[in-house]
Parts: sequence; C-alpha cells; structure tokens
Amino acid sequence: MTVSDDEHAAREQSIRLLARREHSIRELAQKLRRKGWDAGVIDPVIAELLQEGLLSEQRFTEQFVRNRLESGYGPLRIRADLMERGIGPDLATMHLDLPEEEWTARCASAWRRRFGTAPVNQRDRAKQSRFLAGRGFSGTQVRRVLAAAGDDGDMTFESEWE
Repeated sequence: MTVSDDEHAAREQSIRLLARREHSIRELAQKLRRKGWDAGVIDPVIAELLQEGLLSEQRFTEQFVRNRLESGYGPLRIRADLMERGIGPDLATMHLDLPEEEWTARCASAWRRRFGTAPVNQRDRAKQSRFLAGRGFSGTQVRRVLAAAGDDGDMTFESEWE
C-alpha cells in the first residue's frame, strides 16, 4: 500500500501534535480537520497511529485524569470533560473509580486552596458551594466539606494522596 503525500503530511502533523501531549481520537481528528484535512486522509492516519501505539485513548485518559485531579477538579467535571473529548463512559469510569472518601478529601483540598475559612453566612456558604460544584464535586461531597468546615474547621478526611 502506498501512502499519499497528503496522508504523509497529515501523519507528520499528527506526530507533532502528539509530541506535545496526548490527544484523544476526537481531539486529533478535530485538529486535523481545522488544518484543512478531510476524512479520507484523517481516518487512515488515525488508524495507523492507533495500530502503532502512537495514539492511545487509554494513555490520554490516564494523563487527562491525573492532570485534572492535580488541578483540584471533581469526578463530575472530569467525566464531562472526558465525554466532550470522545472518551467513552467505561474508560472514564475505570480511571475515576476512587473511593468516596478520596473524592471528599480532594473536595476539601480544593476548598482549602480557594477559601480556607468556613463560610460566615448563607451567602458565603452558597458561594463556596457553587465553586465546589463548578469544580465537579457532588452535592454530598460539597455538603460534607462545608459541614466539616462549619463544625470546627478541622477537616480530616481519609485520603491516600495527602
């Protein structure tokens, strides 16, 4: 099988993109489309990159979840961001399968970094709650963290990463 000049050029462009960071299949295809390549060129290039292991949804998901966790995002937001990038629910669930205590501890950490002090009134509580919900933490996680902050400020949640 001979590779067309277009496929060769699209492959080189793909490799340059992948050298910077991992991409999902959807992301890479979108970037190539924006550069002017059509599906007749993109599809075989992506298939070849997948076969060679240069493009991997598994690797992308691992890296993406790790980066989002380090940035203080919760499971709901990370899952939505993965779905937006074309990652299926099974692969997302596999990488987001942490104990509830771990997610609550991560929620507490995000709260500490942003606020650090317990809400003094309902307005503060709502603001802090909105922030944590926007970060992708569940209502249960947010309530537990804000309740612990309101009790005595001593928030000790079980976490393997702290």
